[in-house]
Order: sequence, then structure tokens, then C-alpha cells
Amino acid sequence: MRCTAFAYRGAILGVLAVVVVAFLLWAVNSAHHTPPEVWQKAQLRSLEAGIELFNNECNRYPPSEVNDPTGKPYCGAMKLAEALMGQDLRGFHSNSVFRCDGFDSTGTVDLYPDRTERLNPALRSDNLRARRGPYLPAESARAWCLADIYGKGRTGPFPEDAFVLCDTYEQKRPGGARTGMPILYYRATTHGVMHEAGDPNSIYDAQDNQMLIALGVPGKPGRPHPLLDPKRFYLNTQDTRVSSKPQPYRGDSFILISAGRDGLYGTADDICNFTWQYRE
Repeated sequence: MRCTAFAYRGAILGVLAVVVVAFLLWAVNSAHHTPPEVWQKAQLRSLEAGIELFNNECNRYPPSEVNDPTGKPYCGAMKLAEALMGQDLRGFHSNSVFRCDGFDSTGTVDLYPDRTERLNPALRSDNLRARRGPYLPAESARAWCLADIYGKGRTGPFPEDAFVLCDTYEQKRPGGARTGMPILYYRATTHGVMHEAGDPNSIYDAQDNQMLIALGVPGKPGRPHPLLDPKRFYLNTQDTRVSSKPQPYRGDSFILISAGRDGLYGTADDICNFTWQYRE
């Protein structure tokens, strides 16, 4: 009887082992076949959560204007990366005014000095105590320098070492790395009431990322993004449920846009944190 009991237990353990292995194989297979759009939407939800954490701590959403306070090009996608990760990926400095060079409002204090020199431990400790975040895990932030994406000498008016947060559609880029395309970020203005190209009273400004979009498709010189036309931005971000006058989705917060599988901004497969209404 003792032998029979052992045999019975062994049979049960064997069945359980088969079930566990089958479950693991199913899980791996399911993850492998999960549509890329699902991963991308999950990333956008993660970014949304990070932006809301930033808002809770700083009492504002990150800005997205095309330039920094000194007039240097520093677009919405780059400001998003600084807000969530910091210019050195060690957190956002509480004294930052979103200058491209990383200095404070006076232009005398470098808030992210580890980018250019090696700080002694005491100075680094003081600097890090003034940080907030990072609001995303470093391993899943998908932060890449522009030169990694577009290649050295091909980043237009932007510094080659400026960080952006990329989507999940990774490809081998001219810079040598496998990256996605930068996530575009647009902040709604509090004074806006319209949603039309060229209207200074528009809630969103299509120009916030135009210089980045104008860099084109990495590795495909001369191929423009359809979103380079501001009319495309306003047409496809318009909330069609509103019939009185043109209004955008998420008119009180922010918009995130991934170029989607084709790597082109402004096409039908773009993935956003709202319902992308692609219309010709």
C-alpha cells in the first residue's frame, strides 16, 4: 500500500509538472504573440502615470513649447524626457526651468553637471537631494540620445546628447542602436479656446515638436512625416464628438503620440493617449 501511495503521489506530481510546464509555455507564447499595439498602449499609460506624478509634485504639467526660455530649440519631446527622467536620467532637478543647456533660470548653475564633468561625492549628493523622480524605471523608460536615433551630425538644431523617450517599435537606426521613434508630447495651454492651424488661441500648438518631426525618418533621407503639415495635427487630434466648434481631445491636459509601426508621424497607425481620428 505504501508503494501504491508513493506511485499515486508521483502521478499527481507528474500531472502538476505537465500543467505548470504547459502554462509556462502558453504564457511565453502569448507574450510572444501579443500585438505590438498592446505594448505601445501600455507604454503610453506608463508615461501618463509618470506625468501625473510630476504634476502632483510640481503642481503643473511639463511645458512643451518649441523653444526653451532662452530661445534655443528644445521641443516638447525633450521636455517630457527631462521632466520624467532628468537630463542625465537621474531625476528632474527642482530648480529647472527647462533650459536646453541644463542651467537654472540665472544661467549660472548647471543643474545636471554630471553630463559634462565628474562631480565629487559631496557635490553629487547635494545635487541629487534636489531631484524629483525619476518617474519611470530606467530599464523601461526607453530613453535615447538623438544621435543614437538619427546619427551624429543629423540632429538639426538640437544637441546630439539630448534625450527623448522612444516608443516600442524598435529598429536599427543610423546611430547604431535599436530604438523606437521619439514620443511626441504636447501640453494644453490654459488660455486656449480653439483648435485650428495658425490660430494663436488654439489649445494645442502643433509647432511644439515640428523641428523634431522635420528631422525626417531616420535612415531615409528626404522622406517627410505627414504630421509635418500642421493641418494634419489639428485634423487628427480633433474630438469629433463636439459639433459646435473644433475642439481637441484632452483639452485640459496633454497629448502623447507614437509614430506607430510604420515609423511615420501622422498616418493611420499612430498610437496616442486618445482616439486618433485619422482623416484624409
